[in-house]
Amino acid sequence: MQAFTLPDFYLPYPARINSNLERARVHSGEWARRMGMLDAPKRDGGVVWTAEDLSAMDYALMCAYTHPDCDGPALELITDWYVWVFFFDDHFLEEFKHTRDFAGAKSYLDRLERFMGDDPPEPESPAEHGLRDLWARTVPAMSAGWRRRFVTSTHNLMVESLWELDNIDRGRIANPIEYMQMRRKVGGAPWSANLVEYAVGAEVPDEIADTRPMQVLRDTFADAVHLRNDLFSYQREVREEGENSNAVLVFERFLGCPTQQAADLVNDLLTSRLQQFENTALTEAPMLLAEHGLPPHGVGAYVKGLQDWQAGGHEWHARSSRYMNEGATRVGGPTGLGTSASRLSFAPGLRGRARQHSHQLFTPVGQLPVPELSMPFEFRTSPHLEAAREYAVGWARRMGMFGPEPVAVWDERRFRGLDLPHCAAMIHAGAGPDELFLSSDWLAWGTYGDDWYPVVFGASRNLAAAKALTDRLPGFMPLDAGATPEPANAIERGLADLWRRSAGPMSLPAREKLHRSVREMTESWLWELANQAQHRIPDPVDYVEMRRRTFGSDMTMNLARLKHLDNVPAHVSGTRVLHELETAAQDYACFTNDLFSYQKEIEYEGELHNMVLVVENFLGIDRFGAADVVARLMNARMEQFEHILADDLSALFDQFGLDEAARAGLLGHAAGMKDWMSGILEWHRRCVRYTEPELERVRNPAALAIPVRG
Repeated sequence: MQAFTLPDFYLPYPARINSNLERARVHSGEWARRMGMLDAPKRDGGVVWTAEDLSAMDYALMCAYTHPDCDGPALELITDWYVWVFFFDDHFLEEFKHTRDFAGAKSYLDRLERFMGDDPPEPESPAEHGLRDLWARTVPAMSAGWRRRFVTSTHNLMVESLWELDNIDRGRIANPIEYMQMRRKVGGAPWSANLVEYAVGAEVPDEIADTRPMQVLRDTFADAVHLRNDLFSYQREVREEGENSNAVLVFERFLGCPTQQAADLVNDLLTSRLQQFENTALTEAPMLLAEHGLPPHGVGAYVKGLQDWQAGGHEWHARSSRYMNEGATRVGGPTGLGTSASRLSFAPGLRGRARQHSHQLFTPVGQLPVPELSMPFEFRTSPHLEAAREYAVGWARRMGMFGPEPVAVWDERRFRGLDLPHCAAMIHAGAGPDELFLSSDWLAWGTYGDDWYPVVFGASRNLAAAKALTDRLPGFMPLDAGATPEPANAIERGLADLWRRSAGPMSLPAREKLHRSVREMTESWLWELANQAQHRIPDPVDYVEMRRRTFGSDMTMNLARLKHLDNVPAHVSGTRVLHELETAAQDYACFTNDLFSYQKEIEYEGELHNMVLVVENFLGIDRFGAADVVARLMNARMEQFEHILADDLSALFDQFGLDEAARAGLLGHAAGMKDWMSGILEWHRRCVRYTEPELERVRNPAALAIPVRG
């Protein structure tokens, strides 16, 4: 009996079948046998796969559906890759997930990764034989940039399996944000996106591979693949195999809802991610290509290849013996090969779009009670706060932030009420006077820009002018700390001054990190303006990931973080442990702001970018219920932060054999994040910016001390 009824999927594209299916079937069976995959023993007897098992799972059919246009040899190679990756997953489950053999799992994965290098050892297992063979057959046709991306994707799906293993051992189910981030790595769909480039014969150009549009196309593709797989595989993974890495289970536990409701919500998120893919492909990707002077056919073929994969992947899940798929094909309709067009389904997408675009701006909502929040860390305050307060007003005045450029966004009274030095004094409690002045000014500049962009560009929908300004800003952050252009407004003037004071003492790598964090923040303001122009409430996952940038999380963290991480090796800084530690802290702080600023943004500013509103729209609940969900997300992220501090950080020390200086740096970094979160929460509790009297005062521009021009 199925655990739930499969939902109505959003299926906007028909699945097509590759004419080379039969030759790929024959080839993949023979290849798997040669690699030793059909007689690999289980620990308790029997084998991981039999020839009958492989035939029933029919990975050649999956690849023929997901890559309908490639030639025979390419389809054979791609099918072999999928046979390998599914064998790896099932064999790893058998060898290490059931036995909880962490040491053996790590040794196995470390050795397996060597088969993607220049000097692999002699293979000793079917997974090693298969990877050596596939690597040699694939990489000669691809560029160095593609190889780097593919190695990273393959590394992630192999190595991050330990995260799943650890959660199973602890009986721990991830929170929704952690799950979405980690599922991309362990699920392997970014790896599949790399293979799409091979199949369509069109690589993503290196110069744009790391831009937001390309990242979003890759991530939305991956999320949709994984969420669909979670729906079809829940019965096998959760009910039969005892796994706990499944989105349906994550939603069940986090929301405390029945399995059917959780499955329906997972499908809603799957639909939202597919529509985010479409929105990015149609609105952001063309602008990116024009900006870089790139022809559209290469990226266009890649986008089409990803769409084909989604359509074909669904069709295969509906047919494979590997999954729970009763009801996945329409009753009474045609079910043979090539008939998937009869099962196109648009209704879930229409419902989602209607909700996303129908919000009434400036809705009166009143003050939103802030639910109880977990904050286990005491805030500290710098003794130099009063000096910073007086200094900050003078700096903002000199930069022109109280002047009409072109409208009066702030006056001195509003700036003093913001009390950004108070925030700086808590998030950088150990800073000396000059460091605190600098931190206060960075907060002032970022907050001013965040206020300035929607006032100057939002109402007019002048996205071209906003982009022109944003494109000028990196010129005020020269990596050699040299000359800058003549600033034309307070945004440029403030950035030029801050960069001169900040970059001078920094090493080049530190400058590059700060440069990137500031650029990502300012570019994220364009993302907000684009959503406003489309009258579109963001997709939940896109919102969470972009909120870290719009809030300036990396920028404000960087001011204290860089000094702590000087002694930490670069390969350690990029690990899952540190990424999850930092993003957990960032989400807590960002959502703090969204709870306190809800009335300001929704009622007074007509904003669409607030986590409470995003949750309201996605779950179809009122603002009070949505605020409770946001608070639970914050508390879950705080619990994860503490879990990493208590368990994962010490394991990281041992894993990489870090010396005392590196350990002290990472512990100092973690302590800084405690100050950062606790200080931001306390500042929101004390700040006048979000109170109704202040909101009424600044509602009318005439209430400001300096009149509006134009």
